[in-house]
Amino acid sequence: MTTDLAAFAQENGVKYFMISFTDLFGGQRAKLVPAQAISDMQVDGAGFAGFATWLDMTPAHPDMLAVPDPASVIQLPWKPEVAWVAANCVMEGEDVAQAPRNVLRRLIGEAAEMGMHVKTGVEAEFFLLTADGEQISDPYDTAEKPCYDQQAVMRRYDVIREICDYMLELGWQPYQNDHEDANGQFEMNWEFDDVLQTADKHSFFKFMVKSVAERHGLRATFMPKPIEGLTGNGCHVHVSVWDAPGQAARTNVFANTDGGSGDASEVGLSEYGSHFLGGIMQHATALAAITNPTVNSYKRINAPRTMSGATWAPNTVTWTGNNRTHMVRVPGPGRFELRLADGAANPYLLQSAVIAAGLSGIRSKADPGKRWDIDMYAEGYKVQDAPKLPLNMLDALREYDGDEALRETMGEEFSSAFIKMKMQEWNSFVSHFSRWEKENTLDI
Repeated sequence: MTTDLAAFAQENGVKYFMISFTDLFGGQRAKLVPAQAISDMQVDGAGFAGFATWLDMTPAHPDMLAVPDPASVIQLPWKPEVAWVAANCVMEGEDVAQAPRNVLRRLIGEAAEMGMHVKTGVEAEFFLLTADGEQISDPYDTAEKPCYDQQAVMRRYDVIREICDYMLELGWQPYQNDHEDANGQFEMNWEFDDVLQTADKHSFFKFMVKSVAERHGLRATFMPKPIEGLTGNGCHVHVSVWDAPGQAARTNVFANTDGGSGDASEVGLSEYGSHFLGGIMQHATALAAITNPTVNSYKRINAPRTMSGATWAPNTVTWTGNNRTHMVRVPGPGRFELRLADGAANPYLLQSAVIAAGLSGIRSKADPGKRWDIDMYAEGYKVQDAPKLPLNMLDALREYDGDEALRETMGEEFSSAFIKMKMQEWNSFVSHFSRWEKENTLDI
């Protein structure tokens, strides 16, 4: 049954709705709509100029309408007179194919036609910085190995508790919060869900964390590598596939229930799960353009040893059992963890890329290759034939552009727009003159 947003407003004391969509660069865009006007907006959508956001459009394009999906509505726990609602972008009666939430919705439909109902969970890491974004906000957070530091997490108790209280209030079933491996870094976990719900929650989580941090005079960032020498912000994705969506799901089709032999079955993945993982491995270097979408991303996945002694990020396309030094970890039967993505990943495109690669693997019966159970940080030299992940954003974009199967599955209109816009970003970066260049070249 579709939620009537006007009735929702009346029942919950909502005065305004934030009709929100996410552009190609992960920017969240919104219009603040009075509750008295939401009935028409629920049908027709709120009008936006797509060119004014990071979408491949011109000023001459018609209005892009953001039509709210009432199933996604969330009343802001810290400002209950406002409700946030994710929207689907439409132009002249047709879905905007390049819009990230539409890309994900289409791929969910393709997966459903194959009997695949993907469920995922994300681990979104973030730093709490000073308001100007220049320093770690806690001057006492200086330990060499700060991960799980109970004093440090308690010094930021007011911020973490407030966010967790809100997730409890929203019914997300949060289950743990911790200080992560870098000074000033935190992670908060909530229950996995159907992939669209996870993407919506991920999007709202980033908005919520930033908003709560600002209320406390701080700045939260999901930037992949905000501080040199410290561990970067990952966004690990846990993936499983089920026989039905939502609460109707009964059987995890990734779980190995019929024995079998081989590296994947030994760690609890079915043949189906093995092929899905095979797609991830086969397309990994191209996936990086989506999962690691910024110039800064490659300072995380190709980082030197951090102060804590490990980057916790991959740089080679390998998979393993319960071992955190590889790109993919299988921590237990029936699911795997993709450790490639970082905090800059677009919540909708991240999930889209996982499904697209998995669908490709299922269709081609892809083999994930050899399982490596070594410490990749200490013994990575033993792996001679596994591809290396891209060294920079340009390499990743070239990999994506050359991966015809992944491009096609993600959608050609989206793929063309994404590559075009990200190449403009890369060109902007390389045209920037840095202090490093002068310091190292002025006297040549």
